[in-house]
Amino acid sequence: MSKLFSKSLNGVKVPHSKNTAEMETVKMPVPDKVVIPMKQHMGRECTPTVKLTDLVKVGQIIGDTDAFIGAPIHSSVSGKVTKIDEIIGTDGNPIKAVEITTDKLQEIDESVKVPEVTDLQSFAAAIRASGLVGLGGAGFPTHVKLMPKNLDEVTTLLVNGAECEPYITADNRAMLEDTDDIVEGIKLVKKYMNLSTVIIGIEDNKPQAIAKLQAAVADIEGASVKALKAQYPQGGEKVLIYECTGKIVPEGKLPSDVGCVVMNVSSIAFVAKYMRTGMPLITKRLTVDGDAIAEPKNVEVAIGTSFSDVIDFCGGFKTEPKKIIMGGPMMGFAVPTINYPVLKNNNAILAFSAAKTAEAEKPETPCIRCARCVNACPFSLMPAAIEKAYKAGNVDALKALKVNLCMECGCCAYVCPAKRNLVSVNRLAKKMIVERSK
Repeated sequence: MSKLFSKSLNGVKVPHSKNTAEMETVKMPVPDKVVIPMKQHMGRECTPTVKLTDLVKVGQIIGDTDAFIGAPIHSSVSGKVTKIDEIIGTDGNPIKAVEITTDKLQEIDESVKVPEVTDLQSFAAAIRASGLVGLGGAGFPTHVKLMPKNLDEVTTLLVNGAECEPYITADNRAMLEDTDDIVEGIKLVKKYMNLSTVIIGIEDNKPQAIAKLQAAVADIEGASVKALKAQYPQGGEKVLIYECTGKIVPEGKLPSDVGCVVMNVSSIAFVAKYMRTGMPLITKRLTVDGDAIAEPKNVEVAIGTSFSDVIDFCGGFKTEPKKIIMGGPMMGFAVPTINYPVLKNNNAILAFSAAKTAEAEKPETPCIRCARCVNACPFSLMPAAIEKAYKAGNVDALKALKVNLCMECGCCAYVCPAKRNLVSVNRLAKKMIVERSK
């Protein structure tokens, strides 16, 4: 492993396609209804705290869990609960969802108050109450990151502004439009976690954001901005830690084990907004783009708004879409219906025509043993060997091949000339290990 980390990690050059980088965020009007899933985070699904026909207000808790790895769900609108049903989650499993027909009044719930914070414990409790999870895509509950077991050993806050996925520019707009909130959020986390160092990692294809944040954090002791090579997957948590600090997160370990806490720029900006207003996480900035979208935009929408309503707000389709993706083209998920709801960790809606997806949907052919997948993998894993071990059901081999290090970035599948579904196999292989361990 020492040789592997002696220089910048591997990855792939992908087309940036940052078509909306110069487009300021526009706020979408409240839709006629929202569908708010009870699981929008890593960890346990929330239980609805409302029932059919209940009247709800903006910011009201409508779902919660007593699990430490979890976060409450709030209503993004005011209106009436008209359905509590199941939808299919992004992992393919059914999850509960609360449908609210809006009254368009957007009355704010009485529970929405500026939190009282005096120390790290009350700060973390406030962040949990806000419903904040990682807004860069993973959805890990933020309050858990703020309370590591080895707090005294954590010295560095890494703010992830890499945004390495093609098309997505929502974080770039956050850095340009919410600069003051990012700075205030950094100060709050730094203060309550007693951190000495702050590094904001931004890919060098975002010069405006780099310049603006360099100036903004100039007076924060120990804070700096690091321009990163524009190479996918620069925004991967372990990749970012290595590129910014030179530290390696071992298999099965967390960023805190190497003295770091990592937060997305949009997450850190929300911390400041919540501490100032007391309004929980009820809206999301996302990029709407792709060759099938009539009017690409960066939009702020109420969580639970259907993709259909968001796309209509962006002028609808200019050509028949073949695939609609939640997130980026590398790590996003194709949604089963255009009525899928916007989630907390949803940073893009991309719609592509058949012509655009033709190359990616070519049928698999036999592996030609070219090793491009190994060369592309940031951790130099061996996806072809993992695929062979998975098909053989050889869990010991999967463990030896370190499949659990895979962050499912998709580099292997992207470069494979045989169009093998390697990242999907890696995902299934990790599940096989968990299931066999039971």
